[in-house]
Amino acid sequence: MSRSIVIPAYNSERTVGALVDRLVADLGTDMLQIVLVNDGSADGTDGVCRASILRYPDIVTYVRLARNFGEHNAVMAGLHHARGDYVVIMDDDFQNPPEEVCRLIEHAQRGGYDVVYTRYAKKRHHWGRNLASRLNDRVANLMLDKPRDLYLSSFKCLTRFTVQEILKYRGPYPYVDGLVLRCTRNIGTLAATHAERREGRSTYTWRKLVGLGLNMFVNFSVAPLRLSGLLGVAASGIGLILGIDVVVERLVRPGVPVGWASVLVAILVFSGVQLVMLGLIGEYLGRLFLTENQTPQFVVREVVEKL
Repeated sequence: MSRSIVIPAYNSERTVGALVDRLVADLGTDMLQIVLVNDGSADGTDGVCRASILRYPDIVTYVRLARNFGEHNAVMAGLHHARGDYVVIMDDDFQNPPEEVCRLIEHAQRGGYDVVYTRYAKKRHHWGRNLASRLNDRVANLMLDKPRDLYLSSFKCLTRFTVQEILKYRGPYPYVDGLVLRCTRNIGTLAATHAERREGRSTYTWRKLVGLGLNMFVNFSVAPLRLSGLLGVAASGIGLILGIDVVVERLVRPGVPVGWASVLVAILVFSGVQLVMLGLIGEYLGRLFLTENQTPQFVVREVVEKL
């Protein structure tokens, strides 16, 4: 049984080298591949990754992207170079303890699962990041038809079958968990420890979190379009009720002028709903345009590995 570990690295010069050392110490060197994907780091991550290749030339594959594409795009780049029967995706900051990797793979083997996600009793993120994760989880329940008891963690194990299905996606806006749920429901979970970051702080800004939510919201579901249709029906219903109210008011009290404030509010509400719908449709069309225009999912500048 061969094993691959995909690690997207961004500005992690102080952690990624030590993480590779720990993984090799815990997992051994037999049928092990570690894929380091440098996602356009601005620090010395490139040098640290190259040093890891010198230490473990038979184990480490180094993929250097031309610029920063984002975590999920970097993971997709790593999956393209992962050769293992089981592929583990983990962070570069030691919040996913290396000693849990063996347990994750063994659980996938024993249960015959296509995917195994880790779940945590307590996450060691900033409260804002935890809040965003909970919101993302609720949205995934609606948009992706995700089982409600499943937490979509970044630390997970995929079988070769699942990886091959995920790699069929060529669009520029990948969302790995959405791709997983699109191809299988044979999913297991494993309780694991979520540790404190060893160095620095999370590079996930609110802008990146919103972008990730949009990928899930727009790329993997037509539910937003259906919701916009329901909003249109609701707005039309409210408009009809207000229109009937105006007519009745005129008949019952013909001398009382119609209130301009209510008319203005109605116009603003309906105009806002229409603009939201147009913006949503524009987001779908824009992404379709970028996909048809062959916007790259990632651009690999260099791959370093022993052949």
